[in-house]
This record gives sequence, C-alpha cells and structure tokens, in this order.
Amino acid sequence: MTTPVLRLGPLSVRVRRRPVVVGVVLLAALVVISAVTLTTGDYPATVADVVRTVFGQGPPGLELVVTRFRLPRLLVAIGVGAALGAAGAIFQSISRNPLGSPDVIGFTTGSATGAVLVLLVFDDLQVSVAAGAVIGGLLSAVLVYLLAYRGGVQGFRLILVGLGVSTILASINTYLLSRAAVQEARLAQLWLLGSVTGRTWQHVTTLWISLAVLLPVVLTVGRKMSMLEMGDSTAQSLGIPPERTRLTLVLLGVALTAVATAAAGPIGFIALAAPQVATRLTRSAGPGLLPATITGAVLLTAADLAGQRLIPDIQLPVGLATGAVGGVYLMWLLAMQWRKNSKP
Repeated sequence: MTTPVLRLGPLSVRVRRRPVVVGVVLLAALVVISAVTLTTGDYPATVADVVRTVFGQGPPGLELVVTRFRLPRLLVAIGVGAALGAAGAIFQSISRNPLGSPDVIGFTTGSATGAVLVLLVFDDLQVSVAAGAVIGGLLSAVLVYLLAYRGGVQGFRLILVGLGVSTILASINTYLLSRAAVQEARLAQLWLLGSVTGRTWQHVTTLWISLAVLLPVVLTVGRKMSMLEMGDSTAQSLGIPPERTRLTLVLLGVALTAVATAAAGPIGFIALAAPQVATRLTRSAGPGLLPATITGAVLLTAADLAGQRLIPDIQLPVGLATGAVGGVYLMWLLAMQWRKNSKP
C-alpha cells in the first residue's frame, strides 16, 4: 500500500494513515475528558450550559465556576501535558533511550531548583517564579550538556550525567527547604508537588503564548530527528549538522520543560510515558513529535480529572497521581530493558 503524499505548493509531506487515525482518536479523547472536567464536580452542568457560559450567556453561578476555576485549570493541564509530551519525544530521540526524558535527565529538577530559589531566597525582590524555573532549567541543561560532551554528546552518557546532576539538584532543593522558614517551606513544598489547581488566566496566557512560539519551531526542527537517529555520519551525509541540530533540540526541549514546570510545578511521568505510548499506538520506529504532544495532553488531563474525582471531597495534586503511576511504569520499563539486554 502506497503512502499518500500531501502537497502544499513546493512542499510535499508523506502522510501515514495510522498516525493520522491515532491523532484523531486522541483528540476525540481529549475533547471527551475536557467535557467531563468542565461539567462535573460540586456544580454539575451540561455541555450546552458550559458552551453558553463560555459565550457569556450562562447562569451567573456557573459562569464563575467555569471561567474562573475549571476552564483555566483545564487549559493549563492541556498545555503542560503537550509541552512535556513534546519534550519527552525530543530527549528520547536524542538519547535513543526510553529513559531519556527531562524528569529523569534532571532538567525538570533544575527548573524546580530555580523556582524554589525564587520562592525562598529572592522573595523580597518579587522575581517571577516562572522566570526562575526557566533560568534553572536552562542552566541545568548547559551543565549536563557540557559534562556529557566528549567530542559530541552520546545518549547513554547524557542520561548518566543527567541522573547525577538531578540527584545533586534534588539535594540542593531539600537543603533549601530545611533552611527556610516554616511558611515559606510549606509553600515551596506544595509547589514541588506539581499541580494545576488554582491556576488563573495569567498562567494560561503565559503558557499558551510560549507554546505558540516554541511548538512550531520544535515541529520544524524536529523533522531532522529521524535523520539523527540513523547516526551522525548518515545525518551529516544528508546535510544535517549533527551536533548543532542536537544542541538546538536540547535547548527547545529544555524550554518546553521549563515552561511546563513554571506553569504547574515539576510533574513527572508524562514526558517519560507519552512518547512511548504514542510510539506504540502509531507503530512508528521512533517517538513522533505531534502524536507525543497530543498524548501528553491526554494523559495529564486524564490524571488531573482522576485526582479531582476518584476520592470524594479530596483533590489530589496531579503531580502525586502521575508520580505514583510513573514510579510503577519506570520499574516495569527498567525490567523490560534488563530482559532485552540480557538476551543472548
């Protein structure tokens, strides 16, 4: 069966049917989860009520609940999940390893360190927590990249160096919390759990403007990822400068991770699992950026909905839910890798 080709003027793109079908199904799942999120809770409503409310024609009580609480929370969850899914796909492709995600390599921890420093040390200067998370993520990425660079960056070395840096940064976070005042430490600890509760339209605006700038660039540069996966010599013969392209992808992945961490705190598992779930669904050779992006949004919104509804009268931070599931998933993944490597 031939692969259809989509032609847009001088450009032509091969379109595989299965990834398109999977993408449509995932988007439909995201719409269903969003509808359930907006219509259930202490103030139940119908989809029609929510639609009228969004256009300013709903009941006053529902308008407050939807536009002030539910809708900003949902949009932040979708944006953060999409950013983490895309970042995970980038790092797993660069490292050629399913463990190559920003929360494992340490970039998420670096973003958290920057935000914790803002919350605990620079509070009087009113420095933005978001700016602290972005700067912390970028500095940790530079540190990992320089330590892992030996005439180039190899995936396994990147993961090992990232794990070491992540451990050090986690210790720094713990030390900062131990030296802080009780109230400041409590606020920082709550932020470190990772949550989309209480997010406002300011968070939505900052997050989605950042994604509108980053994702088109990521999707454009990401077309070269499949060539890098074939090896540096092959990529170079095809006119792709391996190290420069790899560094560009690392910076884009870190930027996505930092933006997501700034909006919701450090959230694990999504960047690790979304690319692999997308790969299995699409049956592709590697983590595709667009399927991983949509899968990340679906996983995080589903996890947040579960955290809101599973236990009556208790709302679990989404970071707790994803962290618990992610720990089990990571152990299974390590076991699968060990079995694969131990086969003769």
